[in-house]
Amino acid sequence: MEHRIALFDSKPYDREAFERANISYGFDLSYFEPRLSLETVRLAEGFPVVCLFVRDIVDASLAYQLASLGVQLVALRSNGYNHIDLMAAKGRFQVVRVPKYSPYAVAEYTIALLLCINRKLDQVYWRTKQNNFSLVGLQGFDMHGKTAGVVGSGLIGSIVVRLLAAFGMRVLVYDRFPREQLVVETGCQYTDFDTLCRESDVITLHCPLVPETERLIDKEAISKMKDGVYIVNTSRGGLIDSCALIDGLKERKIGAAALDVYEEEEKFFYEDLSSSFIDDDVLARLMTFPNVFISAHQAFFTREAIDQIAETTMKNIYEFFEKKPLTNEVSTQE
Repeated sequence: MEHRIALFDSKPYDREAFERANISYGFDLSYFEPRLSLETVRLAEGFPVVCLFVRDIVDASLAYQLASLGVQLVALRSNGYNHIDLMAAKGRFQVVRVPKYSPYAVAEYTIALLLCINRKLDQVYWRTKQNNFSLVGLQGFDMHGKTAGVVGSGLIGSIVVRLLAAFGMRVLVYDRFPREQLVVETGCQYTDFDTLCRESDVITLHCPLVPETERLIDKEAISKMKDGVYIVNTSRGGLIDSCALIDGLKERKIGAAALDVYEEEEKFFYEDLSSSFIDDDVLARLMTFPNVFISAHQAFFTREAIDQIAETTMKNIYEFFEKKPLTNEVSTQE
């Protein structure tokens, strides 16, 4: 089998990282700028392996097309795999992912977003650029002594818990699988989701997008939250009902929000649309709020994380070519 790999939705930083990682493997890498779609899928012909990112949505029709073109492995450059129809993939090709990569990157960015919306740093930046040094409207609050709610205490969430505890915050955690050592180390408290919503001044999301968590933050959940609650999401856009979030902002139930992810982000994120316009009314509306900070799914984006993603992806592909057990295979049971 030829060791040929097609990387879709590849950016310059992807190419640099994969070229470094490939020194140890010597695979034949081909980089394609477009995302994988029904219009671009023919590019995968002749490649036993395609390497995809989170914007490459593989639904049933694309899964059938990939299989018909001879693709045997889909190697994801991501932890999440909700953009892959696993039932359609079953029996047609295997899927591997990157289960972890520098959780500190996402955790640290989460804290940066929280500090930004609390101390209005984005507004400060633009004001001072215009020689406006007024402090009116820029007042924040001490994080020390406040209550933070962390949804999910996996690799990333547990680091966020430690960082928030270091600020002197009371930390509530919602997770089906409590980590007793985390409680011992930080003094955090595991609780149910409703209690977390009622008592938290700040809520930050660090759980996967699965049927049980889809639109976890909806109208009902928001109604239970404190007035003026701050919400941060660096996990998956689908965890939040964006329309409910907008209503919460308009009613001033939500004091501020920081979003590094969005439900329909694949249409916009990672592209330069400065000469165009946003034809998504929900995203456009969110961008009008001065108390909403939006970034383009970049929490993971550090040198260390990109290198780890490339190295793990190449190791996954090496196992496939060498017919070894796939350490990071995603199955339909996950």
